[in-house]
Amino acid sequence: MAKSVTILDVAARAGVSKSAASLALRGTGYVSEAKRRAVLEAAAELGYRPNAAARAMGSARSGTVGLILDDLRNPWFVPAVEGLSDGLHAAGLSPLLGDWRLEGAAVAERFLELRVEGLVLVGTLDGAEAALPALAGVPVVQVGSPLAQVPGAAVVTNDDAEGARRVVRHLAALGHRRIAHLSAPGTPVGEARRAGFEDEARRAGVEASTIPGGLTEEAGRRAALEALRQDPRPTALFAVNDMAAFGALSAAEELGLGVPGDVSLAGYDDTPAARLRAVGLTSVDNASREAGRVAADLLAQRIAGARGSGTRGGDDGGAEPTAVVLLSPELKARSSTAPPTGVVH
Repeated sequence: MAKSVTILDVAARAGVSKSAASLALRGTGYVSEAKRRAVLEAAAELGYRPNAAARAMGSARSGTVGLILDDLRNPWFVPAVEGLSDGLHAAGLSPLLGDWRLEGAAVAERFLELRVEGLVLVGTLDGAEAALPALAGVPVVQVGSPLAQVPGAAVVTNDDAEGARRVVRHLAALGHRRIAHLSAPGTPVGEARRAGFEDEARRAGVEASTIPGGLTEEAGRRAALEALRQDPRPTALFAVNDMAAFGALSAAEELGLGVPGDVSLAGYDDTPAARLRAVGLTSVDNASREAGRVAADLLAQRIAGARGSGTRGGDDGGAEPTAVVLLSPELKARSSTAPPTGVVH
């Protein structure tokens, strides 16, 4: 392999010192116009590319932020990451992406070795509490989870309980009196949505059942099969997220049931697939893109504060106090929900 061009090569070609070459390339400090021009010409001739990681080692300001997603396969993350990226770039910060499901705590350690100035945790990272306290050494924002897994982290999330209440109110208004919830027990998001569902079901006076499932398509399919084999069968299903709702669609087809003719179906997250005309899934828009943008703004503010104090954001053990931003959900009613058979609206 050809030897990589270093700043020493550029300095030698330009006939200046390494420090002068570094100052000229960064555009900081005083370097004469003649030396600056010579360095830039030498860099262009040699095809020099600055080593961002090496530069970060010598500075407290790497200009990078680590984004750790709990599972890259979750479609909710697409608009959330878009909002994050837009906000971070506007603040002069560059995002690095990692998948907790594949790498676990190693991805966080890698980002810290690269001296990221902050971290964004997207979703709830399974089993992360024991591995993540050390991350309090940099500003941290958690998006899409009602709980902060790192002490002092800011939280930007959707009001999951209220979103679930809106689904129940929508189904009850259509005339449904037997509704089953395909839940995700043991997850903060799942527990919040289950609580909202059960609370509103009691208030609406509908017969409600909660079937343990999960956040994946297969988990939703299994839970839906169990729910749809109940006697009497529920006339509507509310899945904990759109992925589980897609699994419920498969379950209904397996049992020869039509949606919404035989059973209405609602999901949560309003993913791009839910909005497809062929799917038409009633879902809850939890403002994921807006959550990403708000999280980026919060993190940029905390990074600016850390720069001003000369720390990396939590070296004194206090970090910043936990801030919680709760975004309001919006129900998107589509063709997968309708009045139950025999009820005319």
